[in-house]
Amino acid sequence: MADKALVLGGGGLTGIAWETGILAGLAERGVDLTDADLVVGTSAGSVVGVDVRAGKPLAELFEAQSAPTASTEVYAKMGGAVMLRYAMAVSFTRKPLVAGRRIGKVAVRSKTETEDERRRIFETRMPTFDWPVGDLKITAVETVSGEFTVFDANSGVSLIDAVGASCAVPGIWPPVTINGKRYMDGGMRSATNADLAAGYQRVVVIAPLYQGFGPIASLASQARQLEAQGSAVVVIKPDSAALQAIGKNVLDPANRPAAAAAGYAQAVAEAPAAAAVWNG
Repeated sequence: MADKALVLGGGGLTGIAWETGILAGLAERGVDLTDADLVVGTSAGSVVGVDVRAGKPLAELFEAQSAPTASTEVYAKMGGAVMLRYAMAVSFTRKPLVAGRRIGKVAVRSKTETEDERRRIFETRMPTFDWPVGDLKITAVETVSGEFTVFDANSGVSLIDAVGASCAVPGIWPPVTINGKRYMDGGMRSATNADLAAGYQRVVVIAPLYQGFGPIASLASQARQLEAQGSAVVVIKPDSAALQAIGKNVLDPANRPAAAAAGYAQAVAEAPAAAAVWNG
């Protein structure tokens, strides 16, 4: 088996901040997850995954997330109408492709800002436009077929398009056009897509969101599958203080500093289990 895999799940702007706080706090306690042989990033996790692979010190990343909200970040909200459309899309099917196609229709039919406007946000957010060194897998779902897609440095797809697609929350942000196809948030298949870490001996999953519903796999089921295949798995989910800091709207940039601080504080409790697996 290969060695270490870091899985970074979806969770909006507050998810980016909380994950960064967890990573920085663990590193200060001797658990440096940036030396992973594989990094899997879904939605918010794709942003953090690029940060990790780009090599910027975790302390600097944490400081940036702790700072007042950048003027380029846009407020959005997962309202009840959007959630109802999701629920209707995944109802009465256990088939991921069927659910993916239905959610894809929500994505392409929703009125959002343009792809160019959204792309400019990522241009201000990302530390590099080039695929960084190291195995980095970024997840998305194709809107017409509902097929799960994994982008990496060998896909022939620009990094900014891959991350933009992985973060394209249906009904909120526009799907991203890549080679004539439109792609949406990888979280529409799984909040973490932790099963991509199959074959790795040591796996740490950092998951702001982890529930499954309908055909969307839960983190718990994917973690059990990894363990059954021989992987040692540690799952880090927000504790009660982090959930309060994150708030009810994961797309609200105003909650970012508090979410980062909560992740950093939570790392104290998470470090022993993470160290036992990661440091062997």
